[in-house]
Amino acid sequence: MTKKNKSIGATIVGLFRHQLFIPLAALLILVVFNLIADPSFFKVSLGQNNAGDPVLSGYLVTIFNNASELAILAIGMTLVTAASGGQDISVGATIAIAGSVMLRVLCGSAGSRPETMQAPIIVAFLIACVVTMLFGAFNGALVAYFKIQPMVATLIMFTAGRSIAAWINNNELPIISDAEFSYFGNYIPGIPVPTPVFIAVACMIVIALVLKFTNLGLYVQSVGINSESSRLNGLNPEFIKFMTYVIMGLCVAVAGLIKVSRISTINYSVIAKDIEMDAILAVALGGNALSGGKFNMAASIMGAYVIQFLTTTLYKFEVASDALPAYKAIVVIILVVMSAPVVRENMGRLWKKIAPKKAVKGVQ
Repeated sequence: MTKKNKSIGATIVGLFRHQLFIPLAALLILVVFNLIADPSFFKVSLGQNNAGDPVLSGYLVTIFNNASELAILAIGMTLVTAASGGQDISVGATIAIAGSVMLRVLCGSAGSRPETMQAPIIVAFLIACVVTMLFGAFNGALVAYFKIQPMVATLIMFTAGRSIAAWINNNELPIISDAEFSYFGNYIPGIPVPTPVFIAVACMIVIALVLKFTNLGLYVQSVGINSESSRLNGLNPEFIKFMTYVIMGLCVAVAGLIKVSRISTINYSVIAKDIEMDAILAVALGGNALSGGKFNMAASIMGAYVIQFLTTTLYKFEVASDALPAYKAIVVIILVVMSAPVVRENMGRLWKKIAPKKAVKGVQ
């Protein structure tokens, strides 16, 4: 085999082993499928909404828009998974709490249908951040200090969260009629790109800067790989695990703002239903080990967009809503299995065996 062939073979093997390979491959498959089935899937047009403001529309815009909350949650879920070796299944219920708190603050004492907001949006958001971070701290304390398995610890909030959200607003469904509040989940007048896209990008930039200029990523991975070894090296594993759940709470508050802003109200039993499962799948699809340790934040975020791409594709081809989870589960299982390190290693070995044979044929 020539040096050139060896170099190409090594490059392809490296691609198979790279953590971004599976989400990128899944994205490519979805793109090719939609190009063949219906090229108009990728059409983006500039139109106007009911208020006469310019807005971009199309399936691609829908994907980037609707994946915003999931991408934000994938950030927190990645850190939680890497540090604690478990997942937070309470994020959907906690989003309901975040949205309920925001609406309660905005409605104030004017009832559940105020003509104007009774508090600034930033105040309502910050209060929701404090509340969800406290709930995150509760989950984190159970996991880090009481040594309860993460899924069991967060099952408490998963079970009680939506009831707490309803209790906050006395089981009423508050409605904010002020159009300014809807900007965060829809469009800012004059800007054709959905606001959630900007919020998601801002969150990605923040976490990228944090991971680059602090030791958060190193500490989280160290604790996830070997908690006792990290303790011997001067780290506090309990506090690091605890902090990842607090960060998860902050991500939940941001996602909650987008969710309730989209419709300017809340339905406690439906809002963000099953979104925790998609967030966990995004982490898995990114090739991150659900048992903790090393992680790739970019891969998790890409996994979130792949999941939304798949969901939008299924809706596009009129898959029945009750059958949607089944189709989605089958595809996701295949992708997650393909993303397993052992599968990628075997694919790399298989290519090594095939490549020399191709080279020999080429010489002949």
